[in-house]
Amino acid sequence: MTRSDRSSGGDFLAKKNDVMQGRSGIARITDVLVVEDENIDADRMRATLHIMLGYEVQIRRANTLGSAVDNIIARQPHLVMLDDYLKPSDDASQTIPFLRRAGFEGPIIVVSGRATRQRRLELIKAGASDVIHKDEVDSVRLAEALGRILKALAETPAAGA
Repeated sequence: MTRSDRSSGGDFLAKKNDVMQGRSGIARITDVLVVEDENIDADRMRATLHIMLGYEVQIRRANTLGSAVDNIIARQPHLVMLDDYLKPSDDASQTIPFLRRAGFEGPIIVVSGRATRQRRLELIKAGASDVIHKDEVDSVRLAEALGRILKALAETPAAGA
């Protein structure tokens, strides 16, 4: 198999972006808030989101719950990507209600290093739209989650407003 016969994960994600952005009637995400306390994980999420959603998408970052709430109050993002465990002791199942009380009603994707079936159920019950494992951030799993969120946004009366 020659090099030209193989495609990289980045090629796949770029194709997925073209497919996602090309769907007619799909709402566009133009502002994302990444709530992550580790620089390397935040940079990885930012890079993957730019590939999937396009480089014109503004991606803001908060590294604490307080900073996330301030960002939401200042300007509502279309999507929140939330780390499951923020230092020193914030747990996403307890963090999500704070984000909702700050006025955020949009989708929240929780990124967890412990995305077991039980943990996923806890987080969905707490208000997460989806839960993905940290190892799946730059995989098709995130693309699928974003696809479901975009479709749901397009079906809501306020989509695109």
